[in-house]
Amino acid sequence: MAAAADTASSEPLLETPLHARHVALGARMVPFAGYDMPVQYPTGIMTEHNWTRENAGLFDVSHMGQAFLIGPDHETTARALEALIPADIVNLPPGKQRYSQLLNEEGGILDDLMVTRSADPDEDGALLLVVNAACKTADYAHIEARLPANVKLVKAEHRGLIALQGPKAEQALAALNPEVAGMPFMSLRTLKLGGVKANVSRSGYTGEDGYEISAAADRIGEIWDTLLLDPGVKPIGLGARDSLRLEAGLCLYGHDIDTTTSPVEAALTWSIQKRRREEGGFPGAARIQREFAEGVARVRVGLLPEGRAPAREGAEIATADGAIVGKVTSGGFGPTLNGPCAMGYVAREHSAPGTRLDLIVRGKPLPATVAAMPFVPNRYKR
Repeated sequence: MAAAADTASSEPLLETPLHARHVALGARMVPFAGYDMPVQYPTGIMTEHNWTRENAGLFDVSHMGQAFLIGPDHETTARALEALIPADIVNLPPGKQRYSQLLNEEGGILDDLMVTRSADPDEDGALLLVVNAACKTADYAHIEARLPANVKLVKAEHRGLIALQGPKAEQALAALNPEVAGMPFMSLRTLKLGGVKANVSRSGYTGEDGYEISAAADRIGEIWDTLLLDPGVKPIGLGARDSLRLEAGLCLYGHDIDTTTSPVEAALTWSIQKRRREEGGFPGAARIQREFAEGVARVRVGLLPEGRAPAREGAEIATADGAIVGKVTSGGFGPTLNGPCAMGYVAREHSAPGTRLDLIVRGKPLPATVAAMPFVPNRYKR
């Protein structure tokens, strides 16, 4: 999900179903999670970021992992997944979506993912999973090794995935099917978009209103092409996707969350519903229940550096007297914020909004303030 390119690999890069379209549009392509992906188009990251905030941006996210968990009924499939993640899936209503994390036995995060229950009664035993591109092979192996015999993981490698984000996303997509206008945030419907059957969820990774659209790989290009006929829609690359999610205070796996962080440390407690907090029954539950009860030694916070210089990932966080109390995990310049922003982990006693800290940039202290996230208000349609 990040803007940064992968390090060089001898493996040939994979291509999404939309690859030729990105090249034709003049995108600058970079290796990312094993794929050749567009980091930006000719107008540049800043323009793409602002366009998404003001209009509608169209993202190719077909590199993400899509899979179905299929069992005999919802209860069976949900409980199989609940043995791996801390979210309440048993009580997830039909046509609704939830964010959660795959956890290891120590309560560390193996990956974060979206879980959706189909609204179709004929698919009552099915859950749609979307996982991160760089983690999908390991995720699938981890899940498959821990499923009961009557629940199967079916990889949906025959599907593409695009995201339409921004205040004009509803208008643009409703031109293909007016039903999308009535969808609330974190809901999913199976609809025809310009004659193509698609799973449409009202969700995204920018803090804006918008949709993620999953369809057959050999048909996703038709939806992409039709949406780009709308003058309010432009293609957006990974660079702006990263700056948008940073302003929205959203975690990037492998940076802000990883196997060393728990959901409580990562300030993702909202994603663990009351029943799961009380009952446990997921990997690392004892640690996470203890962290809920007693607090954590460190916590993910937002940071607003003074001036215009950004603090990047890896910068140490210090008190005024030079004591190191944390580290930046994501940072950059926020175009909508019109200034730098960052997030990172700090010792709990320094985590209150308004706390003054220094970010060590090129060996020099850069004054910063702990700030509530998101840095730019979310505009989800509740």
